[in-house]
Amino acid sequence: MRARVERCEAHALPYHLDTAFLSPRRELRGWGRAASIEVPAPWPKHLDVVGAVLGRIDLDDDIGTEAGSGPVAFGALPFDREAPAQFIVPAISAALSPDGAHWRTTIDGTTCRDHAVAPLARSLRVETELSADAWLEKVRSATTRIARGDLVKVVLARRLMATSDERFDPPRLAEGLFRLHPHSLRFCIEGMIGASPELLVSRIGDVVRAHPMAGTIGRSGDPATDARSAAELLASAKNREEHQITIDSVHDTLLRWCSYLDAEPEPSVASAGSVAHLATMVEGRLSHPVPSVLELVAALHPTPAVGGWPKAEALDLIRELEPSSRGRYAGPVGWVDRHGNGSFAVGIRSIELSEDHKVATLHAGVGVVADSDPSAELEETRAKLRATLPVILDL
Repeated sequence: MRARVERCEAHALPYHLDTAFLSPRRELRGWGRAASIEVPAPWPKHLDVVGAVLGRIDLDDDIGTEAGSGPVAFGALPFDREAPAQFIVPAISAALSPDGAHWRTTIDGTTCRDHAVAPLARSLRVETELSADAWLEKVRSATTRIARGDLVKVVLARRLMATSDERFDPPRLAEGLFRLHPHSLRFCIEGMIGASPELLVSRIGDVVRAHPMAGTIGRSGDPATDARSAAELLASAKNREEHQITIDSVHDTLLRWCSYLDAEPEPSVASAGSVAHLATMVEGRLSHPVPSVLELVAALHPTPAVGGWPKAEALDLIRELEPSSRGRYAGPVGWVDRHGNGSFAVGIRSIELSEDHKVATLHAGVGVVADSDPSAELEETRAKLRATLPVILDL
């Protein structure tokens, strides 16, 4: 395959949304498919195949190393590290860089088909995998295990399924979700659609960033009430402890690659639609040779924010207590270019479509510790589901 890279104007790009990963700093979009990259199980051990495929694409004119300005692979990876994964290389990709420049990459011999919009649903059935009472019992079981010293924290997720008589339309879902959460990390990749508040890791040149979040409180939309809630969140010993576990894990994992790495001394409160989180930016300089962003993704996932701590014990308990696989929920979602630049979000606040696009699965996870109140954790899942469910119900 051969690729052509050029600067372009925004109006010169296809208008419909196909594949995308949009952040406040940089936007990547893709149309069509030039290649599918199959990553064998376990996916963290075989991510080098992605760079190998990108490296075999010849460039008509290598105009530099601007992140995302050449062939790009997009991936929404499973939560389960033992599963296989897939990346796609679009036929056309476009990058909007922080300085406002647009770059378009076209892979010769590939075409993009017009997007056929699916009809609106006439009927929609929404149901939870477990009743509220059954899920509460799972949380009680987890707190008992934590209290006796088996582990420190586990993240348990509730699962909700929406079944439609017509196919869900991914671009329509994505555009609705993106409008609701314009400041999030927004993605639409192979039936995985979301607006995540949490940056797992980005690597641009030798600069590495992560923005881990843990500790949550609901938001009402009233400024005075939400200000009081934010102060309550910052003062919460439970939430601060939960947050610090995640920060320490992310910092210690990245440190081995870095000549310099620092974390903000105190967490801030990051609003994310119907909830707010404790958040801390971690940023540093990578030592040479600089690792690919995929190497960092493989080392970091899953953080304690979506798995728990210690990691192995938490993942064992998740497999025991959650009735079904999480699929790609809470897995890494993002992009990588031929130079190893890229950005990956934690795949939360997401909608995963079935192969026939008639079932949309939504998850909401909560961090459970010894003194967790099961009823409060249930309310937190409801608040988090309000970030995505309205997009389904509006169709």
